[in-house]
Formats: sequence, structure tokens, C-alpha cells
Amino acid sequence: MSTTATATTYWTTLDSPLGELLLTGDGSGALGSLSVPGQKGGRVRQPEWRHAPEAFQEAERQLRAYFAGELKDFDLTFHTDGTEFRERVWAALDDVPYGATTSYGALARQIGASRAAVRAIGGAVGANPLLIVRPCHRVIGADGSLTGYAGGLERKQQLLGLEGAW
Repeated sequence: MSTTATATTYWTTLDSPLGELLLTGDGSGALGSLSVPGQKGGRVRQPEWRHAPEAFQEAERQLRAYFAGELKDFDLTFHTDGTEFRERVWAALDDVPYGATTSYGALARQIGASRAAVRAIGGAVGANPLLIVRPCHRVIGADGSLTGYAGGLERKQQLLGLEGAW
């Protein structure tokens, strides 16, 4: 008989202009997810998770500074669990500067993917587990239009407005 060890998930919440944010991690100090209420594919707190606000103090400090307009670049350690392709896309999001936007096609070129991969890029951006801190809200349509956002287009517009990009 084999047993599988299950890692404990640690969590906390943070009030924000976007609603109550849910932050999770594995206790290593790395942020594993950041979700907003009603997020498509977002995490939902589970009874077996361990409430540990102390594990997220730096993330909370940086998020508060971001929403106050005092922080433009997050300096946090992440621990995400995506495919190699998704991890490449998510890492490319980190290169989109505060106050700027990019397109799905530009992201594809940045990671060396073909033009045909734009739909897959969109899927990876939509599956980003770290809203706000991995700035998927900065990805817009090639024509400059707001496109899908797992946290909702109103929140995407709020974030781009905060950054002066919309």
C-alpha cells in the first residue's frame, strides 16, 4: 500500500479595491496564487488549508503599496505549477512594464512561438494563477481593445487605469 504526501496549502486574504484577494502558498515563502472574488478558474479556500497571514506579509505590503500607487514592480518569489509553455508565457508577463500594454501576438513573438500559437498564448494568459502580481491585465487585443480577463473586464480596466495605461 502506498501513501501520497499532500502538501499543506497556506492562505490569507487582503482587502483591496478589487475586492477581497485570496493569497495562497506552500509555506516556503513563495506565492502560489492570487485570486479575486468570482475569478474564472480562481482558487477557492478549502477547509483543510491553514490560515497563515504571517506567511504573506511581504506580498501584502507590496500589494498595498501597488494599490496606493507607490509600487510599480513586484519583487516576490512565485511557485506556480504550469506546463513548460504556460510557465514561459507567465514569465514573459513579468517583462510587460507598469503603465504599458502588450498584445497576445507580441507575447508569442517574445517567447519565440509561432503566430498560430496566439490562441494558446491567450489560454496561458487566462490561466495565470497570480493575478495582479503577474500582470496579465496588461495584455490587450491587437486592435487596442480590452479582451478577456479571468478577474472580469471591469477589474482589468481598474488595474490599467491605476497604472495610467487606460
